[in-house]
Amino acid sequence: MGVISDYRRLMRAGIALARHDVILPGAYQSRLPLPARIAGRTLRIFGGGAKGRPGERLAIALERLGPAYIKLGQFLATRPDVFGAEVTGDLGRLKDKLPPFSMKAARASLVEEFGAEDAERLFNQLSDPIAAASIAQVHRMSLPDGDRAVKILRPGIEKRLSAELSAMKRAARTIEGISAESQRLKPVAFTETIAAAMMRETDLRLEAGGADEMREISQKSGHFIVPKVDWDRTGRRVLTIDWIDGTPLTDPAALDRPGIDRKKLANDITQGFLTHAIEHGVFHADMHEGNIIITPENKIALVDFGIIGRIGLVERRFLAEILWGFLKRDYRRIAEVHFEAGYVPAHQSVGDFAQALRSIGEPVHGKPAEDVSMGRILLQLFDYTHTFGMSLRPELVLLQKTMVQVEGVARAIDPSHNIWTASEPVVGGWIRKSFGPEGAAKLISGNLREVTNRLKRLPEVMDRFEASLEPPPPPPPPPRRFAPWWGWFGLIAILSGLAVWAFK
Repeated sequence: MGVISDYRRLMRAGIALARHDVILPGAYQSRLPLPARIAGRTLRIFGGGAKGRPGERLAIALERLGPAYIKLGQFLATRPDVFGAEVTGDLGRLKDKLPPFSMKAARASLVEEFGAEDAERLFNQLSDPIAAASIAQVHRMSLPDGDRAVKILRPGIEKRLSAELSAMKRAARTIEGISAESQRLKPVAFTETIAAAMMRETDLRLEAGGADEMREISQKSGHFIVPKVDWDRTGRRVLTIDWIDGTPLTDPAALDRPGIDRKKLANDITQGFLTHAIEHGVFHADMHEGNIIITPENKIALVDFGIIGRIGLVERRFLAEILWGFLKRDYRRIAEVHFEAGYVPAHQSVGDFAQALRSIGEPVHGKPAEDVSMGRILLQLFDYTHTFGMSLRPELVLLQKTMVQVEGVARAIDPSHNIWTASEPVVGGWIRKSFGPEGAAKLISGNLREVTNRLKRLPEVMDRFEASLEPPPPPPPPPRRFAPWWGWFGLIAILSGLAVWAFK
């Protein structure tokens, strides 16, 4: 039944997108595997009668399909340079303007989480919902020591999200099974990574832990304001944090206030994200406009920490070196880093890959951001992954997705924003710190600590090695077991029947 349900949901999704005439544009369809192209053309037969702008039609289709599809729309809404300002503006409704669920259902969730008595005591000043998104909605609550934002999961969201993600995983397995070309992009691993991140959003205790960690990091870096968690009012389906005064970036008025420095805000978005990712290996992995608030002091506040991304020290070094290479136009070094990280197969040519990178970097170097077509660059990058046999790295999916998202948000704030120029202070500082004398000292210290730990374990390792040289005792003979008479009778009957059938 699971297989049938999955394909039924996928068919429903395809027909819904076709009915609203929002199948993927032809420029991108040409890069899809043959089965996907055939499916797209077939589904277009059912469309054509939809009314409204493309972005409006897409937003309605995704909203009706459910939370997993809404998340996809939120990501698309951060890329006006790829999909156009009109389309992404229409998709903006998916960030925090979805229909809320009732106060009765919200109160029931609080009672289920805390019990009737504590729910009444802890949340007696709860307001009507003030914002609703795909996974949860937010209420405001006044307390003597300050206002709180109370986030409550939608009823039944876990089951619905799990069903939608199951269908998406089924589609990924089907595509990978019938298309050798798609295997290079690892659709199954990609979908599993995104699905795991989405399902973690349905346990708000995890989000509370992520918010607390991000607050600690942000207090050190100074780029973002992160609200404090109210642990007494937080559970699996309820999260309570300090209220942040300000205007979300989804509101056009957020950037029209006097004293707003768009260039500084855009730089803070990029530099704050890179500081968290490169220096600490932790980053907010859902940075769309609905999760970014401009405070009355014109500072950037972040909310909604349901998806936290993490990368190891090795990946952080590769990321920094790749960004630094583009900044310095050192395409050879960028190519070498890709080979060292295993992003490009070893049998490919470093020189040829450096040449391909140059063809991407040089045409946009020094140009104003508004004159650069990110859509064309993404298509060129997609082509080169095929040319050089590059595989998608599932462990970097959230990082890559968020980097694209962050640049889209920064350019929406300041159309002239240049991510390379903005990243130079962060990346350059980390490169100097990591590869200079201080970094070398840390590396030596880390290696010495590792060697010391290994030496401490040496006696135990030697004991195990010595024990492995001794021959093991012979195993005891297995006990003789006799099948009951009806077992033998049944076996003889089956064999006799087969013999009769064979020689008829």
